[in-house]
Amino acid sequence: MTSQGLLRTVIKANALLVKCGGMLQSPLLLVMRLWWGWSFFLTGKGKLMHHADTADFFHTLGIPMPGLNAWIAGGVECIGGLCLIAGFASLLMSIPLSITMVVAYLTADNEALKKIFSDPDKFTSAAPFLFLLTALLVLAFGPGAFSMDRLLARKFSPALLNAKGSVRD
Repeated sequence: MTSQGLLRTVIKANALLVKCGGMLQSPLLLVMRLWWGWSFFLTGKGKLMHHADTADFFHTLGIPMPGLNAWIAGGVECIGGLCLIAGFASLLMSIPLSITMVVAYLTADNEALKKIFSDPDKFTSAAPFLFLLTALLVLAFGPGAFSMDRLLARKFSPALLNAKGSVRD
């Protein structure tokens, strides 16, 4: 096989891998949205159901207006989690969810945040990491094909969809 033939084979194999990988995007986003949406919902529900305890914890972290912020964090996580599960208003909800997780890093897991480069395992094993990662992935890639956002876009804004059915930027 010549070097050109080998190069063509590598290019074709890469194109096939890209196509296959693209087909996995929506199922992966669905699984992540379902698992972490449910997890967001449960943590938010816990904050709302045990508001006084959450407010006390927020007070020990030095969060201003701990009672109000406990309601806000619980509400964002609870409602945002349900929105992630349904894939409804996903991009919009991923912003307050991400902010909530950044605040969690800055307060409850500040030590892990400070060690992001010196001890990355500590950063990635902190409780907010996978929540934040999921919110950022949904913000960056959207909710995927299996979502209310996609259904609503198809029904009300078909001109916004590209040939693959993704919402155009």
